[in-house]
Amino acid sequence: MTVEPARRGVPDASVARLPAYRRALSHCAERGATYVSSQELAEATGVHPAQLRKDLSYLGSYGLRGVGYDVAQLHDQIGAELGLLGDWPVAIVGMGHLGRALVAYRGFSNAGFRIVALVDDDPEVVGETVGGLRVQSLDELVASAITLDFGVIATPAAGADGVAEALVGLGVHSILNFAATHLHVPKGVGVRTVDLSTELEILAFHAQRRPSTAAAAGEGEPTTAPAPAAAETAR
Repeated sequence: MTVEPARRGVPDASVARLPAYRRALSHCAERGATYVSSQELAEATGVHPAQLRKDLSYLGSYGLRGVGYDVAQLHDQIGAELGLLGDWPVAIVGMGHLGRALVAYRGFSNAGFRIVALVDDDPEVVGETVGGLRVQSLDELVASAITLDFGVIATPAAGADGVAEALVGLGVHSILNFAATHLHVPKGVGVRTVDLSTELEILAFHAQRRPSTAAAAGEGEPTTAPAPAAAETAR
């Protein structure tokens, strides 16, 4: 069965939730489920059922009343919307711990992303075999004129812009950036930045504002912050 992507635009917020829906549908298929209700799918992905139904309606999928959604059909439909039914050649630049972990990540191949090139600037790493591929230098990659659709940058921040420039020169229009810096790329090049330290900092922000276990349970006496001094109040 061939599934075409939706003809109308899908809001960015809905697009961000589609991969989670697709993963949940994969788990349903592994359990042998043929149909899944919006309630079950929503619980599996942590969204409200009404939000899930609205997101899927952008794809033209409404399910069957009293039956739910066809698991296989909806899985393929979301895959088509995300562009995951093709074959996307990917280069990973930076063979440190993170880069090597990304090479071993099976989620790429399961979603249609095929790693075809590994790159590093360390002479001791260039020539090494990682995940069945020879690590090459950035100059070698550029000289190879290889066809790439996606680039993954897992280098220190200092060299990330130069790597992005080289990738764009090879025709890459989509970059997943793990370097802790903002990339300067031409208009029309899509960049998704994943800064792990920033994500932890955001979690820390919320963690320090979370009520303590005792306070959340209503134990102990309520505390009142001291009134500001007159001098401070007058400022």
